[in-house]
Order: sequence, then C-alpha cells, then structure tokens
Amino acid sequence: MIKFGVGQPVRRKEDQRLLTGTGRFTDDVSYPGQKYAVMVRSPHAHARITSLDVDDARAMPGVTAVLTGRELAEDGIGTLRCLAPLTNIDGSAQTLTPRQIIAGDTVRFVGDIVAVVIADSLAQAQDGAEAVMVEYETLPAVTDLTTAMEEDQPQVWPDHVKGNEAFHWHIGDKAAVDREFASAATTHKLTIVNNRVVANPMEPRSVAASWDKATSRLTVHGSTQGSHFWKREIGKLLGLGREDVRVVTGDVGGGFGIKIFVYPEDAAVSWAAKRLQCTVKWTCERAELFLSDVHGRDHVSHLEAACDADGVITGLRCTTLANLGAYLSYFSPMVAASLGHPMLPGCYRMQNVYADVYGIYTHTQPIDAYRGAGRPEAAYAIERLVDTCAREIGMSPAEFRRRNFIRSDEMPFATPLEHTYDSGDFEQNMVDAMANIDWAGFEARRAESAKAGKLRGIGMSSYIEICGRGGEENAEIRFEKPNQVTVLIGTQNNGQGHETAYAQLLAERLGVPFDNIHIEQGDTDRIATGAGTGGSRSIPVGGAALDAAAVKMLEKARSVAAQAMETAEADLEYAEGMFTIAGTDRTMSLFEVAEAAKDAKNVPEGAEPGLDTREGFTPTGGTFPNGTHICELEVDPETGITELLGYVIVDDFGTILNPVMLEGQVHGGTVQGIGQALYERTVFDADGQLLTGSFMDYCLPRATDVPWIDFSTNVVPCRNNPLGVKGAGEAGAIGACAAVINAMVDALAPVGVTSIDMPATPEAVWQAIAAAAPKAAAE
Repeated sequence: MIKFGVGQPVRRKEDQRLLTGTGRFTDDVSYPGQKYAVMVRSPHAHARITSLDVDDARAMPGVTAVLTGRELAEDGIGTLRCLAPLTNIDGSAQTLTPRQIIAGDTVRFVGDIVAVVIADSLAQAQDGAEAVMVEYETLPAVTDLTTAMEEDQPQVWPDHVKGNEAFHWHIGDKAAVDREFASAATTHKLTIVNNRVVANPMEPRSVAASWDKATSRLTVHGSTQGSHFWKREIGKLLGLGREDVRVVTGDVGGGFGIKIFVYPEDAAVSWAAKRLQCTVKWTCERAELFLSDVHGRDHVSHLEAACDADGVITGLRCTTLANLGAYLSYFSPMVAASLGHPMLPGCYRMQNVYADVYGIYTHTQPIDAYRGAGRPEAAYAIERLVDTCAREIGMSPAEFRRRNFIRSDEMPFATPLEHTYDSGDFEQNMVDAMANIDWAGFEARRAESAKAGKLRGIGMSSYIEICGRGGEENAEIRFEKPNQVTVLIGTQNNGQGHETAYAQLLAERLGVPFDNIHIEQGDTDRIATGAGTGGSRSIPVGGAALDAAAVKMLEKARSVAAQAMETAEADLEYAEGMFTIAGTDRTMSLFEVAEAAKDAKNVPEGAEPGLDTREGFTPTGGTFPNGTHICELEVDPETGITELLGYVIVDDFGTILNPVMLEGQVHGGTVQGIGQALYERTVFDADGQLLTGSFMDYCLPRATDVPWIDFSTNVVPCRNNPLGVKGAGEAGAIGACAAVINAMVDALAPVGVTSIDMPATPEAVWQAIAAAAPKAAAE
C-alpha cells in the first residue's frame, strides 16, 4: 500500500498554512497605490431614482471617481447573464430580464447598487459614498412568494412579464399520474416551505482588479469557485478578448455555490480598474453580505401522493412556487426547477410522477445555487411526504420506505424523470442506520423523556442525489522542479481539501511521495481551462482527468526509461516511483526519467521532449450518492426549545479517497441542514426590508447545538465513473433537513401537531403546540 495513497485518512496538507495564518485570500492581495471601492446601495426594495447627485462626493478628499449608470452606458458595459433559461409549459422560451451592474432608473431590492465610489483609502471611499445624494420615488414592493402572482400585486418587471411569473415549467406525464390518483386506495397531501437561507461563508466575497497600462491587460483577483468562469464573463461584460483578462483565485474561505457567479460588485471593480487604469479593491463586510450575496432555497411546494392498498406509492404530484428574487441570477431557473425536480422520485420505485414549477419574481435578493442546488429541496419534499403517507396509513416510516425502495438487484434503475441510477443499496443504508441509533430501543427512551415532561421524537431521511456532472475537466502533470510533480487543474478548492485529495490520488497512481506532489489551481495564465468547482464534481470529474493524465504520462515514461536504460519496455517493472529492469538491480526513478525525457533522443519518435502531460475527462452521466440520516431529538413543550440527542448517518459515496476528509464534508453539510431546519430564518417586512440582516437576528448553529454525529459508509462503487467515486460535498445538506423535521413531527404528534415548517425555532414549536392544544382537547 502506498503511504498516503487512496483510501487512507491523510491529514490535509493545506491546513498547515491555513491554521498558521499564512494562507493567501483575496483580501490579502495588495498593490502599491491601489484604490478602494465602496458601493452606494438602495435603501428601498422598489423605487424610481428621480435624482442622483454625485458632485459633492467627487469633490471629497481622496475620491478618484464616482461611477453611475451614466458612465456605464458611456462605456457600453454589458449586463449580467442568465445562463440557464427554461422552456415554459406551453413550449415558449422563458423571457429574460436584464441586470445591469449598476441600477439604471429603477431599483428592485434593498442593496441594489446605484453608484460606486473609488478613493485612495477605504475611509475616504466610505466618506464619499455618504456624500452621494439620491432621491427616490418609492414604489410598492412584493415580497410574499405565495401571493406574488395575484393581479393586485406590485410588478417587478411590468414591461417584460405579467403577474411576476418568470416561467412555468413542467416535467413528467400528467395524464398517467391523474389515472393513478383516480384508482388509488389512499391519497395524501402535504404543503411544505423550504425556507430562504443566507449562505454566510467564513470569508466574505472580495475582488481586486488591476489594469496594466503597458499591456492593456486586466488582472482580477477574486474569491471564486472557478477562475475561468470569471475570466469569460468579465471579458464579455467589458468587451475584452480572452487573452486580455487574467483571473487569479488563491485560498477561498468557503463557497457553498454562491461564489460561482460574477456579481455586480466584481464586474464594477473590474470595470473601474479598466476605466481608471489603476488597481481597485473591494471587500464585502458581513452586513453587506446579507444584502448583496445570492440567497438560497425559498420554495413552497404542494405535494400529493397516491398509494395502493399495500402502501406502495403509485403516483406523485408536485407544484412548486420558487422565489427568484428581483433578478435572474446565472443559474436560478435551473436550480429552481430542472436541477432538483427530476430527483423527486428519490430512492423509490414509483413510475408516475408529475411536477410543475412557477418561477416568481419578488423585490428581494436574487436566489441561486446553495449547497445541493435543487437536490436538497427535492429530497426534503419526498422525504417529508413519505413520512406523511406512512403516518396517515398507520405504518412505520421504515416499513413504508422498505416497501417502496428500489432494490439493489434492480440497478441500474430508470426513474420516470430522466435519470437512471447506476448503483446503491438504499435498504441496507436504512437498516444500518437504524441499528446504529438503536431504533428498536427508542420507545423506551421516549417514555423516559415523557416522565421528565419532554417530547421525544425520531425521524429518518433516505436521500439520493445526482452530482459529478458538467463539461470536460482537464488536468496537466508537469515536471518543472527537481523531485516534484506539479499538477495544474481547473477545479477550485473552497476548503474541501483538494490539494490533499489530488495528491493522494496521484501518489497512489505514480507511487511517488505524497509530499513531492504540488497542486495548483486558480490562475488562468497557468491553467489553460477549467469548469471550476460546483455540484460535487471536483474528484469525480477533475480526479478522473488527473488519473487519466497520470496513466498517459506513465506510458510515455516507460518508453523513455526503456530507451535511457537500453532495454525493452516489456522488461521494465514499475513500483513506488521506480522503473526496474526485471531480475536486476538497475533502476531509474520517475524523476530521473523526467530529466532524461528532456533529451529528444530518449523520447519516442515524433513525440515532444519531456513528460509533461495533459488529459481531459468528460462525464457521460452523473454519480448518485445516497444514504440515510436519522435524527433523535427532545422538545420542551413549555418553551419550544429543541435539543438534538443523537444523529446517525450511513452514506454510500462509492470508492472512498480519504475517509477523514469525507467525514468532514458530511459533517459540514449536515450542520448546514440542521441550521436550515431549526435556526436560519430570513424575514422581510412588507416594504422589502431585510429584518434578519446580521447575526443579531439571523441564527447559525453553534457547536453546542449539534450532537456527536455517528457516520459510517456502505461502499457501492459507482459504475458511471472510472474511479468508482460518487460526489460527497453536498450530501450532508441534502439528507439533514427532512431527518430533523420528521423527528420534530414525531415528537409533536402526541400533542396533535401533524406538520411544522422550517425553521422549527423555539417560537414556532411553541406556537404549533399552542395551536394544536384546543383541537386535541376537543377530540
């Protein structure tokens, strides 16, 4: 076994610099004489700009420029794009609405940018921003998703769409589903709210853009999930050619999907650097983050299930209202509809499913991808509905799932909504999780809690998701320094541990020491292409590309070694980084072969000197991670306070690269799911003001809020991926919400509560108990 190879619990090599404060994040980037940007933002959710006076601001000490929509038009700067429009239910194309990087005559959410102040220091830029005088004609705002399409509601885009309806999309066979409902033994209904969340990565967004007068070239440093995406989009916005833009991403303190995009601030800073021919820097403050980052989730779904007499689901309906916010973000239509809803069948055998989705504009922050991007919403919907069916039929949630699960011997399994699952053993995951939490002993524990006046509940969620897709990813192996292998790859580490994972994979394939492998990401001048990180694709796609490059490089290395050692290739053995002539003690290390390959006489005829190798991988299908989460909790009915007492996860991620990092990813996603289920609450008032715009009002889970998580795996290698791996970065967030809320409903059922929405805060729980009490007393 190779030391620090595949499957071993290697500690992350990047943690040394991150924990000692020597990491290099975007805010650490400074240029001599750089200037600072401050955004002037709208305090209104919907208003017409009647006057914008920047003269006093331009006269402030240190202020270099104040940029508005007027200068934007002068320079012909483009608009931010929506890259994932949908086809409406009637076959028409979705109408796209424009988003300028600085608002024109109308603002559409609190935080919309109306001007950008550039100054010699941050303090001077802030003073200049305060001197910008804006007069607004305030207009009525719409913030309530459930009523936004009604006739009397304010319109976000009156010249583009009617009734705030951005799109109406559907999937599945409606007629077949209707037939199943007509003949069903039982039918079941449930309406759920998938609450809006603010991602809040540890590192807020930051951008520093520098214009080189000598080369007329723009260099942009940004906290991104993919520097090549920024390179392309910023180039298009500013009218620059591909070679005129360089994007550099260093260390990134969390992404969770929201750092994929080019935001108005990123574009504005880049434009300012080009226009003023200098360096401009902007770093988001935490309060500003709440107003400027895309938010996640925010759906209301109406669900119905049809079951036969044996408790088998024969038909499923789902209508979802999806908040898009005031503007179409890059992937928001896809996230709201086509990325998640095809996963509605979940782990179950049902063959008749129909879903339609209304994308709806409101005067709120735009919505886009957040950890899981559509799949957590789908998993929450089906897992809450499955528990409702079981409860109403009078069957245990485990037995109901068992009757409906796709069996492992039925794989590959074609679902009715476009996906074919390649592998998985859903029942085994559930059985193992139930054993690990002692499901059989739960009723005794419930009775003990009751003696103490507490309500105890247990709930499960059996999820499956699709990830590891997207376009081609390339990896390049170079021998640039003695005794070092350098990897250039276009994915982007946001804290997942790519430097360690890729080094493990390469150490396993090449047999060279783990510490002799150097991983580079994020610099578009060094790395030719890259699709970035998102959708848990880095190891399934980037790792597969790297492995393919290693195999290709070793083939050439064998030829070079044979030539240099004057022997036949068939006589060479390769192990632990050494070529050895069989039956002899004559050897050459891979690094010695790399040096020999620089001499053209040692390489195969027609081949380029050197061992540097580039190879790509394009996934032909997704990977399907799956598993079971079980949560056990206790509620104090007098206060509504909830304590999580136990949490068990059994996951199938296929081949495991690093069990320690895998567990860390699952823990992180699970805690984010727990946060959405119990704590994170985004509230707007009727005028569109964000009332939960800081950590004073928006609660994230703390370490003391989360119990020890019992994590284990069932390894069923993926058939769609050459490494056998299934993406793991989002799975925790996909399984957690339904497990927690199902446990909450189980705890509250004895006092008459049959459903509760996220977040189940103490106030919400107490109110649910109080509302159910009169009904329970009457019965």
